[in-house]
Amino acid sequence: MTIRINARFAALRAVGRPGLVTFVTAGDPDYATSLAVLKSLPAAGADVVELGMPFSDPMADGPAIQASSLRALHSGQTMVKTLAMVREFRNGDADTPLVLMGYYNPIYSYGNARFLADAKAAGVDGLIVVDLPPEADDELCLPAITAGLSFIRLAAPTTDDRRLPAVLANTSGFVYYVSLTGITGAALPDPERVVSAVKRIKRHTALPIAVGFGVKTASQAEAIGRAADAVVVGSAIVGAVKDSLGPDGRGGEKTVKAVTALVAELATGVRSARLPAVN
Repeated sequence: MTIRINARFAALRAVGRPGLVTFVTAGDPDYATSLAVLKSLPAAGADVVELGMPFSDPMADGPAIQASSLRALHSGQTMVKTLAMVREFRNGDADTPLVLMGYYNPIYSYGNARFLADAKAAGVDGLIVVDLPPEADDELCLPAITAGLSFIRLAAPTTDDRRLPAVLANTSGFVYYVSLTGITGAALPDPERVVSAVKRIKRHTALPIAVGFGVKTASQAEAIGRAADAVVVGSAIVGAVKDSLGPDGRGGEKTVKAVTALVAELATGVRSARLPAVN
């Protein structure tokens, strides 16, 4: 529900710090390990969780997230299992916002109306669908809002002031600012450019701005956190999953420990930053 997202960002503003948004791919490297990782994220320091819906052609993602999607699909992950994972997460966590992120094809294949109903019932708060532009809002965005789910839009350095109003028109929850052009995990964001971009976007919206792409360390998270309402980390976390796997590709407790150690480190960096003064 949008309520959970709004409440979390209000709580972060109240304590004067940015949030940490963590991305993991559902079913990577297998259902049981992925669920254990998902459940561990809030205690490790994640303020908002993005759960990737595996897809065979994740065109906007870099090698790390592409590989995580393939590992998940090879292990038998489906949309039914992804929503089951959300339900299991919600059984132990009623407060942490959870956003499903991915591409439209798996949703369309599942059936839009069925997906929105099942996602809402499972405890999903919002959606990020990277390949649905504002011109296609009737397709999924508006029905999602009617169903009580936030539809979180991406803005990029190429999203100029003429394009921003269309991008923001039906966006809710928060805005995800992609700080670099290109694929995920490809380079490091420039904090000075992020500050300028966040200020520009905030002239168009009162929504929180979460900044992602390229953040890998606590110091980078702190630097970006000084410019944004939240810092998004994905490729580094799915990379930690990959690096934890044995020669047979299996995960387990070592995978959970690897991810929680990295998330705790990133959270320390984010918590060292203060919310930016953008007015």
